[in-house]
Amino acid sequence: MKIVECIPNISEGRRAEIYDAVAQAAAGVAGVQVLDVDPGAETNRTVITFVGESEAVLEGAFQLVKASFDLIDMREHSGAHARQGATDVCPFVPVSGISVEECVELSRRLAKRVGDELGVPVYLYEFAATRPERKSLADIRQGEYEALEEKLKTDEFTPDFGPATFVPSFGVMVTGVRKFLVAYNVNLNVTDKRWANRVAFDVREKGRMVPGPDGVKVQRPGTLKAVRGVGWYIPEYGCSQVSMNLIDLDVTPMHIAFDACAESAEKRGMRVTGSELVGLVQRKSLVDAGRHYLQKMQRSPGVPSVDLIHAAVLSLGLAELAPFDPAKNIIEEMLAPERPLASMTLQEFTDETSRDSTAPGGGSVAALAGATGAALAAMVANLPHPKAAFAGVREELESIAVRGQEVKQCLLDAIDDDTWAFQKVMEAGKLPASQRETAMREATLGAAAVPLAVVEMCPEIVDLCRRALDVGMKASASDAGVGATMARSAAVGAAMNVSINLQEMTDDREAADMLQRADVALKATEVASEALVAEVWRRLGRE
Repeated sequence: MKIVECIPNISEGRRAEIYDAVAQAAAGVAGVQVLDVDPGAETNRTVITFVGESEAVLEGAFQLVKASFDLIDMREHSGAHARQGATDVCPFVPVSGISVEECVELSRRLAKRVGDELGVPVYLYEFAATRPERKSLADIRQGEYEALEEKLKTDEFTPDFGPATFVPSFGVMVTGVRKFLVAYNVNLNVTDKRWANRVAFDVREKGRMVPGPDGVKVQRPGTLKAVRGVGWYIPEYGCSQVSMNLIDLDVTPMHIAFDACAESAEKRGMRVTGSELVGLVQRKSLVDAGRHYLQKMQRSPGVPSVDLIHAAVLSLGLAELAPFDPAKNIIEEMLAPERPLASMTLQEFTDETSRDSTAPGGGSVAALAGATGAALAAMVANLPHPKAAFAGVREELESIAVRGQEVKQCLLDAIDDDTWAFQKVMEAGKLPASQRETAMREATLGAAAVPLAVVEMCPEIVDLCRRALDVGMKASASDAGVGATMARSAAVGAAMNVSINLQEMTDDREAADMLQRADVALKATEVASEALVAEVWRRLGRE
């Protein structure tokens, strides 16, 4: 899933009937989930947060902008916050499965549609900026709404999309792409915000003012980049916190910020007791934290993601102040579809397979076979990891186990994906004749794409089993062999499903390409699996 977050700021924070209606315009788009509507009376501004897959979020953003165009009149607006448009700023944030570059394209598409259909000027900022001087929102917003009429007459303020025309009722809009921001608080065993401030000043990028060589105070940076922070005391918690905004998790992730606070607090005679996540977080942040702390304990990070998240929650003390529920605090978990087949017990799955229902069928079973092969590769790598005799190959073992877990999860997801893709074929067949042919082609190619993805993962599963066999324990040789055998079975079954889906489309160029790709992946899997299995038999003395 290409999951995107959108955080439009609209210039209305006092009339609930207006800001709720604007938020509902986005919520009414299928696939959009509004997470938060945060109005401010003094600022007369509301921050709306919603998430979903990229195309749904793009449509939700346009519908929200259109609603603000219809319902907000900037000629009547006043507030404490800087502003220049009814939808003042509408940033996209990549969450999962999508790049910054893809989100930049989303912002450009939104800007073009708003400019074309609503006839208002639109500017691009941050990662989408078309000029260096437009990277900063504050620079674009100079003079605010009141300066727009004159600014739009200048070449320097020519909009990126839409007419260079002042629209008094709306103003102008800014859209673009920024990185995911995490509001994160670290708890201290003190009740004085001054002590929390000392830690905050130690770690935040801005640092603190200190006396210089000539007695004039100078700014001394803190230890962490891309971190804003301050200390405060929260009476209801009975403790002080270092309150931080982590504005670039690629530069300073959560666990690094937590460790830096812990180190600073210890030097000052305090203790970090836990932490608090304000709002939502990406799964990757907790997965990375879990791996970090497992590696510090010299344990393998190549474990299931649920174990990594549990390790992160424990290590960061995220449940100290309130229960931490991944289903409510992790964006991807909130949006993840239910997977009825993958969540069955083995008994339920095999029982259902054996009935006269169409799902699960061979495609789902092939995906399950591949998942078990990847799981065995991870197991063979994990078993020797803590043993001193394998210290020299620990990095290789971790690499195998981590990748094995990733492939395993992709294939588990494919169990239900295969069934859903087949259902789309059935639905396409029920459409009116005028729509049926095109819809059937797209649905059939989609149904073939799932097993194709499965078969193309199978050579890597065999390779993981081979690497695990080479550096793992002798006693696990048969497990590596079984893993490779399961990968071969998965490849054969998945390739058959690609073929049966496309058997009536041999003249279609895209279908022919998919068939060829499946053949190549199947052959590679069979050759590699045969060699590995032969090696296992040799090691077992059964050549």
